[in-house]
Amino acid sequence: MARRGTFDSKRAQARELYDEGHSCNSIARQLDASPSTVSRWAKGEGLEFDRSQTDMAVRAHTIDLALDRVILAKMMHINAVDSLTMLDRPFEVFNFGGKENEFNSQVLDSAPMEARRSAQMIAGVAFDKATKVLEKANEGISRAESLVDHLEHFFDRLPDDDGE
Repeated sequence: MARRGTFDSKRAQARELYDEGHSCNSIARQLDASPSTVSRWAKGEGLEFDRSQTDMAVRAHTIDLALDRVILAKMMHINAVDSLTMLDRPFEVFNFGGKENEFNSQVLDSAPMEARRSAQMIAGVAFDKATKVLEKANEGISRAESLVDHLEHFFDRLPDDDGE
């Protein structure tokens, strides 16, 4: 990071980079200055950085996180179903230890109470998480539609292959 007061010598170079369309962070990296220094300089010069790409990147990241939540909720649901399904099947319990460090196992007709409680806890947590994901998904539909509109507007503003 640049020390206080050393940005004065970099103002002309910062202006060149700004005119080339570099972002605040890009200028800061290239000039070894903090982004806040570059931002203050730009504000003092009456310049503003285009934040549309940053906004779109944040929105894309938000969509990625939402997808990850849905995938995780689905995995939790599958695990919960598996856990509940195993309760009424033969269930092997085991013990390892004792004076001789022996392994002992026994097959029960169905899962013992502790295994049932654990499976029900797994199912309850999965249900709770899935419900929250659905609530977020429903409120996010209008935001997603708005994002598509913004993307369409952004791509409409891009020059064609022939530079127009």
